[in-house]
Formats: sequence, structure tokens, C-alpha cells
Amino acid sequence: QVQLVESGGGLVQAGVSLRLSCAASGRAFNTNAMGWFRQAPGKEREFVAAISWSGVTTYYADSVKGRFTISRDNAKNTVYLQMNSLKPEDTAVYYCAGRSSYCSGYGCYTISQSYNYWGQGTQVTVSS
Repeated sequence: QVQLVESGGGLVQAGVSLRLSCAASGRAFNTNAMGWFRQAPGKEREFVAAISWSGVTTYYADSVKGRFTISRDNAKNTVYLQMNSLKPEDTAVYYCAGRSSYCSGYGCYTISQSYNYWGQGTQVTVSS
């Protein structure tokens, strides 16, 4: 089993930056693809960003492209989400997700059903 724990959320003003971290433990880093998803009140959980095991391949939702950057440090069993130029519409609970088996292509990385490990979430609130 793999446990994922997110940290770094908070209440910030629009325009500032935050960096979320996701620390993996247990049979870590037995994860291939890693992703970030978010869920705003009253909305479905949505894809934000994903990264391959090597870090070479990354995917982003159009809404965050150019503002958010996903990265990973396999030596530290940690995945990061650097969020710049935050907007009120980025307000949500952010979830880290991991997949143990190989993932290929955009369709695999970007859907929540591809992931078998999930963190408990961290709240990000952006005020205008």
C-alpha cells in the first residue's frame, strides 16, 4: 500500500503563489504516474496536472497551463505543485493521486479512475 499526504494549502490573495507537496510512504514510491486533482464546492473533481515517473512527461489542464508546474523528487518520494498567479477560481480542495502501473497517454494521466492511491486533500482558498 502507498499512503499520500498533501501539505502546503492555505488562504491567500489572488496573484500570489503557493507550493503544494505530496509525500508518499508505505510501499512508496511504487507509483508510476502521479497527479493533482481538485474539487470546488458543488463541482465535480477535476484534473489539474500529472507527471510520469521519470518526470519527463507532464500534462496540465487548460485552466492552469502556464501558471502551475508539477514536479517530483523520487529520492524524497514527493510530488510538488507550484501554483503561481493564483485566481479565486483556483479555490478548491487539492488531492494528490498515484498510480502503481504504467500509464500511457493523455487519456490515462488525466482521468481520476486511472489512479489507485489518493491523499486526504488540502484546502486552497484564493480571495479576490
